[in-house]
Amino acid sequence: MNNQMLTFCVTNNRSLPLQSYLKDVIGIPKGHLHELRMSKQVLVNGENPNWTNPLKEGDQVFVPILPEEISPIATEMDIEIIYETEHLLVVNKEAGMDTHPSSDQDFRSLSNGVAYYFKNNGISSKVRHVHRLDQDTSGAILFAKHAISGAILDRMLEERKVKRTYLALVEGIMSMSKGTLDKPIGKDRHHASRRRVSPNGQKAITHFKVVKTFQKEQLTLVELTLDTGRTHQIRVHMSSIGHPIYGDKLYGSKNKHHRHSLHAWKLTVPHPFKEKSATVHAPVPTSFGPSFLKLEEL
Repeated sequence: MNNQMLTFCVTNNRSLPLQSYLKDVIGIPKGHLHELRMSKQVLVNGENPNWTNPLKEGDQVFVPILPEEISPIATEMDIEIIYETEHLLVVNKEAGMDTHPSSDQDFRSLSNGVAYYFKNNGISSKVRHVHRLDQDTSGAILFAKHAISGAILDRMLEERKVKRTYLALVEGIMSMSKGTLDKPIGKDRHHASRRRVSPNGQKAITHFKVVKTFQKEQLTLVELTLDTGRTHQIRVHMSSIGHPIYGDKLYGSKNKHHRHSLHAWKLTVPHPFKEKSATVHAPVPTSFGPSFLKLEEL
């Protein structure tokens, strides 16, 4: 990307026209392609193209990053950015903070803080979180820095190319060292904000691996990865096997802790336009669990 322009070199394109190349090879969604076409800023070899003519191998395609009005409202706050490129950034969210505003009067979400970061750094873009975390879950959240990378990262998340690894402290000593929970999750009709395992729910798959057990305290530290991204998925699945997350009152925890002990610890992010990826870690906060946990060892 140079001067807010993405540059692509056509290779082995099977004589696709520009419209098909940008949609099918690069991954730009149809709606955004219309905006790009109307902008008259897309160039092929430095010239205004005919969008229906076939591209040739070696052609240089220049695609502008169209400026947008920054939203939501920018709020000055100290956010911890743990990874950044010209296309995306990963932020370590604090527990107790919403990923995005919960109402028009909410200006203290992480997205408001990212909007302030965009404004201060001359990034004229809407704030796009590629996934989200529950209010009391801390850890790594992926944001796109423009509409094109946002669309591509959204698709990569659906294709399970964005890998998320969590740490959870759960109640009880788990009998299995590792396993997979394949249980559909749906809404709980008796409680508006709660989910439950339901035969009529959406498919939900969670893989778990025991990291450490604490016999005296009757707690287990677990590493988890997801094949799906259902609301409260880890919380519902762990509660369903009798091991609710420490401090998670909504799903049956008996321990009084000011937050539930769930942290998005590791995130593997593919590059939107190249065959490479980056793996980043979000440091585990001291608020995660009881003081006997040696967080520096995680």
